Amino acid sequence: MQRPISEKPNAEEVPQSGAAGVILDSHYAPPPADKDGKQWVRTSALVLRSPEELYELWRDIEQAPRWQEQIVEVRTTGPKTSHWTMSTGDDPGKSIEWDSEILNDEPGKRIAWCSIGGDSDNAGEVIFETAPANRGTTVTVLQEFRMGKLASAWETLTGRNPKQAVIENLRHFKALAETGEIPRIQGQPHGPRGTIGKAKKSLYGENISTPTGTDQIAS
Repeated sequence: MQRPISEKPNAEEVPQSGAAGVILDSHYAPPPADKDGKQWVRTSALVLRSPEELYELWRDIEQAPRWQEQIVEVRTTGPKTSHWTMSTGDDPGKSIEWDSEILNDEPGKRIAWCSIGGDSDNAGEVIFETAPANRGTTVTVLQEFRMGKLASAWETLTGRNPKQAVIENLRHFKALAETGEIPRIQGQPHGPRGTIGKAKKSLYGENISTPTGTDQIAS
C-alpha cells in the first residue's frame, strides 16, 4: 500500500510567533486561537497622525486613563514598570490592580508589554506603521488575556468583554489623537430599544463610561 504524503516541500514556513507585526504573504498572520485559558484579540485603525506622535501619546502611560476605559490611575514605578488601577463595573469604590513591564520599546515603531503581578494577567503590543502615501499611521494592537475560567468573572467585574474593550480603547485613542477629544454618548436620549437593543447594549458594554479625553492628573 502506498504511503500517503505527509510533507509539503513547497509550502512556505508559517510564523511561530503571535506578534502583531508578523507578516505572512504581505498580510498580518492571524492571531493565535483562543485556547489553554488564553484569549487573543487583534485590531487596527488608521489614525491621521504621524507614527512618532502616536508613539509619544501611547508611551505616556500615566495618561492612559484619558482614553482607556475604566482605568482610574497609572503610576510609573520604574524606567519600564508601572502600577495600574482599574474600576470594576458600576461600583467606583471597587477596583482591580496589577503591575506591568515594558518588554520592547522602539520609539515611533513599537511597544510591547506584559503584566508582572496582580489581579490581571495580560500581555500585548502596539505597532505604528506609516500608511501608504504618508496618509496617517496604521496602528495595530495585539493583546493576550490569560483568563481561563475567570473570563466570565472578569466580565462580571468590569462589565465589558476584554476583547471588546481593546477595540473600543483603540477607537478612543484614534479620536483623542486626531481631534483632542473623545465623543461621548452617555446621557443622549433614545426610545425603547426592545430585546435585541438591550442585548446589544450588554454585548457592547454601553453602560461603560467613555474616557474623558482630558488630562485627569491636571484636573
